[in-house]
Amino acid sequence: MALLKWSAVVVGMGLINAPGAMAAAFVSGQADAKGFVEDASLNLLLRNYYWNRDNQNGAPDARDWTQGIQGVFTSGFTQGTVGVGVDAFGYLGLKLWAPERYSVPGYVSGNLTEGADGHPDDSYGKAGAALKVRVSHTLLKAGDMQPSTSPVFAVGGSRLTPVTVSGLQLMSSEVTHLDLEAGHFYSGTSQDQTNRNGSLWAAYANRPSSAMDYAGGRYALGDTPWSLGVYGGRLEDIWNQYYANLNYTRALSDSQSLAVDFNYYRTTDQGAARAGTIDNNTFSLQAGYTFAAAHTLTLGFQKINGDTPFDYVGTGDNNRPGDSCFIANSVQYSDFNGPGEKSWKLQYDLNMAAYGVPGLTLMTRYVYGYDIDGTHLSPSSAYYGMYGADERHHETNVEAKYVIQSGPARDLSIRVRQAWHSATAGDPDGDANEFRLIVDYPIAIF
Repeated sequence: MALLKWSAVVVGMGLINAPGAMAAAFVSGQADAKGFVEDASLNLLLRNYYWNRDNQNGAPDARDWTQGIQGVFTSGFTQGTVGVGVDAFGYLGLKLWAPERYSVPGYVSGNLTEGADGHPDDSYGKAGAALKVRVSHTLLKAGDMQPSTSPVFAVGGSRLTPVTVSGLQLMSSEVTHLDLEAGHFYSGTSQDQTNRNGSLWAAYANRPSSAMDYAGGRYALGDTPWSLGVYGGRLEDIWNQYYANLNYTRALSDSQSLAVDFNYYRTTDQGAARAGTIDNNTFSLQAGYTFAAAHTLTLGFQKINGDTPFDYVGTGDNNRPGDSCFIANSVQYSDFNGPGEKSWKLQYDLNMAAYGVPGLTLMTRYVYGYDIDGTHLSPSSAYYGMYGADERHHETNVEAKYVIQSGPARDLSIRVRQAWHSATAGDPDGDANEFRLIVDYPIAIF
């Protein structure tokens, strides 16, 4: 269905934001600690956001224009064997334009909180903090945070202000090339709510859970182009979910490279099974080829095996889906995750730096999904009635982003996103056209 979701897919060079795509180690060394104040930072992000979703077939449209201010304070660690620090945030959202006729409850952008009448508030704010303790290359955090590295539990920030969750997170990078993590989270605050005690959810099933636990990690196979990620998670009384990722990234020459990414999820019902019986296997495989240092072509295939859709965790009392959907064909509007669904993606990225315009990137992609069949679901399933038989849909995305390279507005980015989605009558995603204009201006205070 057309949830207020965002995708884990990263635009640019056709790569997936998955554990296999190796980045910096999770945890730096305590031996390098400079002090609580000496290594502290305070950063602001000014985000101006225009949203326009044109829902077809008589459904209400959603439009608004908003301004957000995101402030993030990150302390350093005290020196010594055990380092202590604090991470804190404060977010403010302002309504610039949001007519009631374009803010019908159930058809909103997710960029503004709603009042008692279901219409957008003029403003909202939220804040939180987490205590952090580091020993060697191992870090424990407790409080409010934004976990983003786990493919079975990650929250995102593609709306006006980010999602946050409350709980414990342990991360360790004691072994070279090996990053491990585990977490226990018990509440969430969605992007358009401010209360800190919101529920966690099975997003598509719309069933609440009292806790999410997960563990896993990623490993780069020495100096080879291969890396591996393995995770497991439990959404209490709803599901157990297991994940594996295999990633291959290799430079073929100074101007050519190849990236291959495989993702697999196994989901089964757990405990009280509040969403009903779940027995789902989901996988995606995609390959991206970069040539002439500017062009990337990516081909992806995705398959949902089972009578239920591939589902992932939502947050807040209004159940806004998070980011734990590390599959290739989860794009701007749809996840292409219906029961039995097969989907193909063709994507083209262009980096204009090679043509004398550094900071400008362009992307277009097309995804086609078919063979969706929801007719085998039991009436006791939370997914019952969502999907018909032999449903199909397709989506086209076009995107342009420019980042200013120098001067007073350095790092200010302007991002334009357009999606066209069309489906057969029984597909819950429906028909919609969606346009987003996002202007981000990051400011380092200190």
